[in-house]
Amino acid sequence: MTEAQPASQISTFNEKPLHAALKAWYARAGDRLEVQVDGFIIDVVRDGLLIEIQTTSLASLKRKLLALTDHHHVRVVYPIPQEKWLVKLAEDGHSAPSRRKSPKRGKIEDVFRELVSFPKLLAHPNFSLDVLLIQEEEIRRYDSTRAWRRRGWVTEERRLLQVVDRRHFYTPADMGELLPEDLVEPFTTSDLAAAIARPRRLAQRMAYCLRAMGVIEAVGKQGNAILYARNVSQD
Repeated sequence: MTEAQPASQISTFNEKPLHAALKAWYARAGDRLEVQVDGFIIDVVRDGLLIEIQTTSLASLKRKLLALTDHHHVRVVYPIPQEKWLVKLAEDGHSAPSRRKSPKRGKIEDVFRELVSFPKLLAHPNFSLDVLLIQEEEIRRYDSTRAWRRRGWVTEERRLLQVVDRRHFYTPADMGELLPEDLVEPFTTSDLAAAIARPRRLAQRMAYCLRAMGVIEAVGKQGNAILYARNVSQD
């Protein structure tokens, strides 16, 4: 492992509150934070394990992960907001902010929205994934020149309230455990969507990732829909 610059010399000036809070929650005594390894800044280094906390798109980590997993054990920590409170700062900059709970609730399966960027990486012996279900606040401010879909409200930052649950994934088989036990085979992505109570688009991404991992396989068609079944050779 090639290391440079101790943590104290690496700036965290641009670090967002959610990332900083999760790093503090995740770190243990003896861990080293913000260490440079092979030209990359690593959030947490623990006994040879490189831990990356990613609060935005996993796609942006692809190059970094592919480079590091060749020579190091790497773990990605990815948070999903199970519950979220939306806080809007006053437009005049003086009045009290408003706060309401978002009706959206995240689930572990939502990680497949991001895993489509590198679905086969979990089969690499040096890679593992931690998915955290969290409660968070999303702070929004008004900017009339931006975010027309939100009527000018842009996300300023995200803040951690609580870590609710944590799920470890070390192998594709671990990811396959997200398939409901009562899912009748063969199944379509519509069947999968109903079983996990999520949109079909997410079920399609889940099926794509699990197929790339070798957890499920295509076994036929039902009209235009592909039929899937668990890959028994994975057991």
